[in-house]
Amino acid sequence: METEKTVKQANSGQEKKQLLPRYFSRAKYLVFIGIFTFAGAAGGYLYYALIGCNTGSCAITSNPYMSIAWGGLLGYLLPDFFVKEKK
Repeated sequence: METEKTVKQANSGQEKKQLLPRYFSRAKYLVFIGIFTFAGAAGGYLYYALIGCNTGSCAITSNPYMSIAWGGLLGYLLPDFFVKEKK
């Protein structure tokens, strides 16, 4: 019992430090989303160019436009796990 109390007391005094602030203003949030979307699209193109599909039968990686679109979509959706918009 005493060890649980001391652990809880020790943890209650410490604040968690996050890499990114949890909430952004609207403008910063949109810039953050834009950066991740662009990085995802660039990553999709790099995946097409460097790895790609040799046979041409792959639905996503055989076409550079599909690779860019899917990479951009993943880049758009990814930041919502880390930051939220201020309300």
